[in-house]
Amino acid sequence: MRHRPDRRAFLSRSLALGCSLAASPLITPIALAGGPGDNRLVVIILRGAMDGLDLLRPVGDPHLAALRPHVFGAPADVPGLALDNFFALHPALDGLLPLWQAGELAFVPATSTPYRDRRSHFDGQDHLEAGTAGQLPPALSRDGWLNRLLTLLPGADARTAFAVGRERMLILEGTAPMTQWEPGTDLSLSPQSRLLLSHLFQADPLFAQAGQTALDMTGATLAELPDDEMGSMMAQTSAGDADGLAAYIARQMLGETRIASFSLSGWDTHHAQPRAILPALARLQSAILTLRAGLGPVWGKTTVLAMTEFGRTLRENGSRGTDHGTGGAMLLAGGAIRGGRMIGGWPGLAEADMYAGRDLMPLRDIRAYSAWAMRDLFGLRASDVAQVVFPALDMGESPGLLL
Repeated sequence: MRHRPDRRAFLSRSLALGCSLAASPLITPIALAGGPGDNRLVVIILRGAMDGLDLLRPVGDPHLAALRPHVFGAPADVPGLALDNFFALHPALDGLLPLWQAGELAFVPATSTPYRDRRSHFDGQDHLEAGTAGQLPPALSRDGWLNRLLTLLPGADARTAFAVGRERMLILEGTAPMTQWEPGTDLSLSPQSRLLLSHLFQADPLFAQAGQTALDMTGATLAELPDDEMGSMMAQTSAGDADGLAAYIARQMLGETRIASFSLSGWDTHHAQPRAILPALARLQSAILTLRAGLGPVWGKTTVLAMTEFGRTLRENGSRGTDHGTGGAMLLAGGAIRGGRMIGGWPGLAEADMYAGRDLMPLRDIRAYSAWAMRDLFGLRASDVAQVVFPALDMGESPGLLL
């Protein structure tokens, strides 16, 4: 008898796969641009909705532990690396502590794009990269805010933008010229994608044996590995991928490239977040440290902005993960920033302080921080940034991001 997969199970797995693909694309696109001056800007898109409350833990807030009893552990013992008397960094990011101490790392703990309530990875990432508020224009007429920045930079050379990857990045799409290069396309799945496909295969007897054979990367299924061993293996694999990516970008930026944007995926932590978030954290840390090492003498002229499409729910879910939310955190790094500090305020985690009774309340538009960084890096007029790069944006007061 031929096996007939259950339609409802197939649809649920298909929806899960679609969510995962939005949060963790198979091939990471890279975009590079040349420009005038010596300052460098690197924008890292953290695809999958990074949980800012886990990366940057507000341990001084009395409501935190009750919201995350299993993600963070015992109520009186939320682990982390103390940054000040209120915030602690995720323990897996210990390699970034020297940057914090050197004033080369900073955080915005409660920020987001204007995107609200629908909580779709695809739409959220489009809003983040387009830099717009309200309804997105039709796909064919969209452009990205870094491309609009290029139109304001006098003397940008012929190599205005250079993208590497199978997918173009909306953030650098637009009227300024872009060159696309597609590398060899051996299928390379991220550890989370392998784990997802392994679960899908196991749920369908028709494909279980052949599918697992195709995914066989260690001689054992990922599901058979102990939690600590699987987390360590996934983190090491992810960090290695980020090393090569960041090293390539650093080499380009030692030359004529002044603006770069790339993605780091794997932040969609609906299930088993304490383990699932480790590969993404490893990738982020590795990318930043590799950029710092590779840029060497020009690190002091570099600003790195790491941002995500939206945050995650304050309360953990039933599978020790977190779901799509609103407010999140932004990370800034580089020798050009005024680091060693938190930027912006803190809304609090009491029920009355939440957005929609479930999410971290964003206190300021993430586009305002990006706008001030570009204004200061490239000597632009704030009015031009607010009209061209982020149309109709109220930039507000300068947060004094750079030295």
